Amino acid sequence: MTNLTPKIPSLESHERREDPYDKIVAILEACVAEAQAGPLPLGRLFDQLREVSYSLLCILLCLPFLQPVSLGPVATIVGLNFTALGWQLMRGQSVPWIPERIGKIEPSQKLWRALFKVFLFVVKICRRFTRPRLQNWISGSTGKRIGGGLMAVAGLMLALPLAGVPFSNSLPALVILFVGIGQLEHDGLMLFVAGFWLVVTLVYFALLAYTVFFLGEMALNWLWVTNWL
Repeated sequence: MTNLTPKIPSLESHERREDPYDKIVAILEACVAEAQAGPLPLGRLFDQLREVSYSLLCILLCLPFLQPVSLGPVATIVGLNFTALGWQLMRGQSVPWIPERIGKIEPSQKLWRALFKVFLFVVKICRRFTRPRLQNWISGSTGKRIGGGLMAVAGLMLALPLAGVPFSNSLPALVILFVGIGQLEHDGLMLFVAGFWLVVTLVYFALLAYTVFFLGEMALNWLWVTNWL
């Protein structure tokens, strides 16, 4: 019997014809088509995307945190996962390792379409100000170490249990977002933007620590009230 299931094109087959964005679009479109024909696990998608999986995960997973309200325990769990992803990228691992249980998750066609639309929306905006440049900073082992290091540190800061503190999630998430965009578009300037937001995050957290140390409970109460006004 002839297999009519659409075949997902790998990045390798597009390596010389399309840029990374077009490669991901082609693979995600194939995922939507295959999900319509039958179950499609997440692990297969990551195997096809290879290193671009890091960019896809960074962009999609950090979106819920790009708002001023802290997500509490959710931020801690996701932040630790970002740290693990950053460590894997620093070590030069071509495909991010994910737990087998997550890799076997089979999103519905509706969810695949939703992920596809969100990704296209975000990247469409980002491509207005990104282009391949400063590629010595983003390509090869150097780019992986820098990008992975930024992601790992930002993930740790995102994971800090600071429920109720405004911007404690959004600032580290901006670091991770620009690392993902830089890796996707081969834009080394985005690593510098990510580094800028990491400095801002460190300064903000240092000011929080200083304020809490000197003002104690009164500072925490003020932060909590300000967050919910």
